[in-house]
Amino acid sequence: MAARDRVVHLLRQLERAACRCPAHSHTFHHSVEVGSWTTRKTDYAFEMACSNIRYGAGVSREVVMDLQNLRAQNVCVMTDSNLSRLPPVKDLLGSLVKNRVQFKVYDQVRVEPTDSSFKEAISFAKSKHFDVFVAVGGGSVIDTCKAANLYSCHPDADFLDFVNAPIGKGRPVSAALKPLIAVPTTAGTGSETTGVAIFDYEPLKAKTGIASRALRPSLGIVDPVLTLSMPERVAANSGFDVLCHALESYTALPYDQRAPCPTNPINRPAYQGSNPISDIWSLHALRIVAKYMKRSV
Repeated sequence: MAARDRVVHLLRQLERAACRCPAHSHTFHHSVEVGSWTTRKTDYAFEMACSNIRYGAGVSREVVMDLQNLRAQNVCVMTDSNLSRLPPVKDLLGSLVKNRVQFKVYDQVRVEPTDSSFKEAISFAKSKHFDVFVAVGGGSVIDTCKAANLYSCHPDADFLDFVNAPIGKGRPVSAALKPLIAVPTTAGTGSETTGVAIFDYEPLKAKTGIASRALRPSLGIVDPVLTLSMPERVAANSGFDVLCHALESYTALPYDQRAPCPTNPINRPAYQGSNPISDIWSLHALRIVAKYMKRSV
């Protein structure tokens, strides 16, 4: 009986609580008229656009089949010098050799990339004419691979053309990019789902990035087994990364308070503020970090 009373009390509290989403609030029908949406100063909608994600223990073994399905002829495998000696990369390369998939490895990705390290990876990609990219590593590897894919498909572009304003010109991506399969070996950045590549711009000593829906990986292969190779410090940093992302997401400005309201939905940015769906995931992330982070390290 006591349990039932607690459930009833919770439901009543939820009924009285103000909903964070204007589309479900009591004031929605009175405060927003359909005819006024196109003239609003702040946005009235949010959009979820992310990569395809495949999750499961051992699922990284399927990468070679994905490459065969893509009819890949010349694959770029990007990683860093430490990971290149560990099972996640060695197993993948062995599978590619066994199945006669042509590939070349770039293992000079810098942890915490810079404009210089991006340019080195871009130069490598431009010279080899790859038709598919595979990134195996953490956020630094995946972001570097995104940049290499972007600029190899825009060989005449200046580096700052696609870099976010005001440091760069923030130009839209005009050409289609090659397929990119992201295989994360950490569990912190979530770069396998985003169209953002972050780096340090050394001339100004500033952190900036490149943001475009076109940068999103075609497929994210999330194999929890690969995280077993993380050193303790990397595991701890990844956990704090998740914690910060969850806090930032839940406390972000609500999507309907973001300005300006886009005149065309294609101009709606990748990061649009908190919303009812991200709230659910953020709260769940906070709970599992509290429960499992210490054990994972």
